[in-house]
Amino acid sequence: MRISNVMVSVDLGAAAADRVQLAAGLAERLGSKLTGVAGRPILGPIPVGDVLEAERSWAAEERLAEEDLAAAKALFEREAAAVQAKAWKSATGSPLAYLAAQARTADLLVVGRQGPGDGDPGVMGVSAGTLLMEVGRPILVTPPGIEHLAAKRIVVAWKDTREARRAVHDALPFLTRADEVHIAVVGPAADQEGAEDVAAYLSSHCVTVTTHLLRRPEISAADEILRFARREEADLVVLGAYGHSRLREWIFGGVTRDILQTTSLCCLMSH
Repeated sequence: MRISNVMVSVDLGAAAADRVQLAAGLAERLGSKLTGVAGRPILGPIPVGDVLEAERSWAAEERLAEEDLAAAKALFEREAAAVQAKAWKSATGSPLAYLAAQARTADLLVVGRQGPGDGDPGVMGVSAGTLLMEVGRPILVTPPGIEHLAAKRIVVAWKDTREARRAVHDALPFLTRADEVHIAVVGPAADQEGAEDVAAYLSSHCVTVTTHLLRRPEISAADEILRFARREEADLVVLGAYGHSRLREWIFGGVTRDILQTTSLCCLMSH
């Protein structure tokens, strides 16, 4: 499997420049095209009262939307200047819907983490969790402040689910280039999740793999995965997303939700 088009979500938030730099570096190393994508909704007035005033307000908002899209394009061109094969796509409208539509031509989407303490990406930001459920493509979630991904040490957070199997397959372009890959299984039934079979599968792709059973009931599975990844000095975690329903995860908690909000490492996720 080859990644031929890396697509990055571009907004005007504080973390956008780092995210574009990271995506640009990946595209260069993978020999891929880099596509920047931005959508900007037009936040028009409620059509009541003075019609002429409403029209003027709408026209002003349209101009502001075009200015924001031009600023996003300038940011993309600046941070991805070294990439030879690149493209830019933008439109007024929902940034999530526009990115999801453009994702039909992408092999990998790069989006920002949106945790409670993260800066506001503004109206052009997209939710990684919602995107995961809609696009049918692997998503690389990047925390603020990370502008480079070496992916030489990778942790696969394994659970024997459809989503995790999809994530391992989608991550093969990274796994086959890594120096070390650690398969980590969390929970009291960790030894029943088939980690050794996955290790054998990756070995058939010439990946050097070790397996680890993590059983620490005093902390959450998400915390245990991220703690283990930091201990192994990994900078990429691969995992399946939303093995339970997304609604259940956001109400009761779950690994996907917790990692999307708190990860300090890049995470490649598939649903």
